[in-house]
Amino acid sequence: MDPSATTDLSSRRGAALVLIYITVVLDMLGFGIVIPVLPHLVEQLAGGGIANAAWWVGVFSTVFAAVQFAFSPVQGALSDRFGRRPVILISNAGLAINFVLLALAPTLWLLFVARVLLGMTAASFTTANAYIADITPKEKRAAAFGILGSAFGLGFIIGPGVGGFLGHYDLRLPFWVAAGLAACNFLYGLFVLPESLPKERRTPRFELHTAHPLGSLALLRRYPLALGLAVVMFLVYLAHYVLQTTFVLYADYRYGWGTQAVGYVLMLVGACDGLVQAVLTRRLAPRLGERRLMLSGMLCGIGAFVVMGLADSGAVFLLGIPLMALWGLSGPPIQSLMTHQVDPSEQGRLQGAISSLSSFAGIFGPYLFAQVFSYSISPNAPLHLPGLAFVLSAILLAIGTVIAVRVTRRAHDLAQGDAIVAKPVEHASIATITPSSNPDSPEQTP
Repeated sequence: MDPSATTDLSSRRGAALVLIYITVVLDMLGFGIVIPVLPHLVEQLAGGGIANAAWWVGVFSTVFAAVQFAFSPVQGALSDRFGRRPVILISNAGLAINFVLLALAPTLWLLFVARVLLGMTAASFTTANAYIADITPKEKRAAAFGILGSAFGLGFIIGPGVGGFLGHYDLRLPFWVAAGLAACNFLYGLFVLPESLPKERRTPRFELHTAHPLGSLALLRRYPLALGLAVVMFLVYLAHYVLQTTFVLYADYRYGWGTQAVGYVLMLVGACDGLVQAVLTRRLAPRLGERRLMLSGMLCGIGAFVVMGLADSGAVFLLGIPLMALWGLSGPPIQSLMTHQVDPSEQGRLQGAISSLSSFAGIFGPYLFAQVFSYSISPNAPLHLPGLAFVLSAILLAIGTVIAVRVTRRAHDLAQGDAIVAKPVEHASIATITPSSNPDSPEQTP
């Protein structure tokens, strides 16, 4: 290939990655801004004090996850059929409208309806990942997914701080700002963001019978390595819910950390995670290969949760934060390896399936860890271990690591970043995995 043409192609891919990165950052800022104020708005509309508000917040979280579980495959299938750009635009327009509804909702049931609609339209994350798979060569996808992952960290570092500041003046002001960000994102996509999926690579028709969570699993069944890694991804998502569910209460109970201290710790978590995703993943993926990077990240996650669960002081707990950030090294290679298996016309449905796994974990994960934490500090517990929920997360990741080792064992030279293509099979048994026959892929092992 002409070197100038190669340089131009690389430049266009880099520009497209920047555009989709900005899209995700703006979305995450919008979501992050409302985090500190949504529970207080629920409390205001529900009445009955903090306990009643906490129950409603739990209901809202579960319903939001359930709606995303159902609709993420639909969004992915639509992007496979009609392209990524229109789905991202519709998503951003829907987010803007929903944030306005949240800002105006005078009753709890309208707030609930707006939350449901928000779950239906929050599609940009799923489609953004499919966009990355479209524009990035297989051997560079882990690094690209890592860069995109840093957008999540950036949004959650800045967003909650801004939301807390705005909410101090007006409880509904953060929702208006989030709506404005979503509207800007829509205009940005409308005038700047190009389409990443050419018409010749799109699916010929939209099939509703496959555009649901069970249909997504049927897609994964055709690709055994992707199916095995999907199980690993689910365990990763499930383990992560221990932080969202029990961290604040655990830190208060065991270390006496108040709201301000918890906020600083969360900012530190976001900063470390963003650094790992933006810098280390991109540098380590070519050196270690996707398989070793994935397994190294999983082992760091296990170590992090063991440290956090057994730490008898806040200072020791903080030592687990860098390890937990290194756990983030596992996500991009898992996702990248899954994209290697699936046809280009099915990348949207794959990302929809991955989003459904995250949402499915969110349906019962918070309840699981809340109950484990409650039991671990109760007088009836045979062993007083307040960090039992974190230890459970370590066990889940250990199971995931074993599965990851087994399902990737037969892949040739994954550690060197070779692209692997699994032949579709009719059943979920382990299929023969062969190196890519793509002449543009890295050199293959004989």
